[in-house]
Amino acid sequence: MSTATIAHFVSGLPSQGKSTRTQDVFNPATGAVTAQVHLASTADVNVAVAAAQKAFPAWADTSPLRRARVMFKFLELLNLHKDELARMITAEHGKVFTDAQGEVTRGIEIVEFATGIPQLLKGDYTEQVSTGIDNWTMRQPLGVVAGITPFNFPVMVPMWMFPVAIACGNTFILKPSPIDPSPALFMADLLKKAGLPDGVFNVVQGDKEAVDALLVHPDVKAVSFVGSTPIANYIYETGAHHGKRVQALGGAKNHMVVMPDADIDQSVDALIGAAYGSAGERCMAISVAVLVGDVAERIMPKLIERTKALKVLNGTNLAAEMGPIVTSIAHQRITGYIEQGAKEGAKLLVDGRPFDAKQTGPGCEKGFWMGGTLFDHVTPEMRIYKEEIFGPVLSCVRVKDFAQAVDLINAHEFGNGVSCFTRDGNVAREFARRIQVGMVGINVPIPVPMAWHGFGGWKKSLFGDMHAYGEEGVRFYTKQKSVMQRWPESIGKGAEFAMPTSK
Repeated sequence: MSTATIAHFVSGLPSQGKSTRTQDVFNPATGAVTAQVHLASTADVNVAVAAAQKAFPAWADTSPLRRARVMFKFLELLNLHKDELARMITAEHGKVFTDAQGEVTRGIEIVEFATGIPQLLKGDYTEQVSTGIDNWTMRQPLGVVAGITPFNFPVMVPMWMFPVAIACGNTFILKPSPIDPSPALFMADLLKKAGLPDGVFNVVQGDKEAVDALLVHPDVKAVSFVGSTPIANYIYETGAHHGKRVQALGGAKNHMVVMPDADIDQSVDALIGAAYGSAGERCMAISVAVLVGDVAERIMPKLIERTKALKVLNGTNLAAEMGPIVTSIAHQRITGYIEQGAKEGAKLLVDGRPFDAKQTGPGCEKGFWMGGTLFDHVTPEMRIYKEEIFGPVLSCVRVKDFAQAVDLINAHEFGNGVSCFTRDGNVAREFARRIQVGMVGINVPIPVPMAWHGFGGWKKSLFGDMHAYGEEGVRFYTKQKSVMQRWPESIGKGAEFAMPTSK
């Protein structure tokens, strides 16, 4: 039986492109190859950019109201087909189906935000800034813009970008991860069915060659990226060097502080879900528990019990709490970090490496499986504390008081997300004010902002000045123009206005 092929979407149609390079697409639960994805060449990218450039003038001239109506229709279609998208995510990424459903829902919320674009694009107006002169501002689209997105959220992260960009009047090129490429094409088809003109939204599958082609192309005016910090830094520097507007969201090492007065059961529930949900493969995963004072002695027994009891199953099983690791390479990397943590002296309380894949479901013996891993007595000098593991590994660090917890987190090079569990209102307020992290949760383990607020970290978690989606997304995908106009002299002098008479 021949393997399915997954290619590009350009000018409203599927496209094989000219490149003959391909990459295997796996089902992580079974380890089986399910498709071959085409990897675009520079020439393939150039074709997509040309299609987007051709479509831009007419789309930019389309009224915001008409663009919003396309978004409304797209929203309707997404809601009709959201479970199909979720099944695609589970099949190619491996996350459990309910988690995939949640991902699609969070993406849909951005589309809901984008439908309000007529209001969001309203400018300011000041009359009589000088005698007979008024001044106003308008926001106009940039042109062709691109999104380079990661494997861990193949629906939600692209929707952080393209609904806002397109609603603002830009044309868009999406370069998704080749690990889970199918959802991008499905969304492209829904956009076409929603009435989006051909060429406004395009998909190029690919790897570094496609990325570099987008970064240097003179007609690409802006690039959005989500991924690891080294690549985010590369995207930012390369894109900026070629005169592009860039927002590049990088890696994370997210901490959750548990104060002595916290609800222990609530804190354990939060840590288990935030550390091991989606197999820890998300930039907002909690990978460090900061245990303050005597709370460690009370919380560790429950953490050990819950980590050992994790239901690691095929993501199609609705009882699953965690699915497989996304690729065999990622599995090897995570295994290496666990080995390193044990060598450096961290106390390995639960080891996820010796895992029986047979318990995960029929046909899953060759999948990329591991259980949850729990370390205690981790110190800031250890690699498992300093570096992003991007897997189901929770490291516990013990500190004596609140001030030490804040200092520990503020000293880390990443500043993406953080959380504090406490019943003390003053502690909560001071934590939110003093912590040097872009997204803060108080008794909320994964503080991903809502669609109208915008997503982004600090320090080495964000390269660029603007966060993703929300009003900052509108600003990123538009440029402001200021207009000053002098009215006719007779009006400027205060003369009586006279209607023209017919001859």
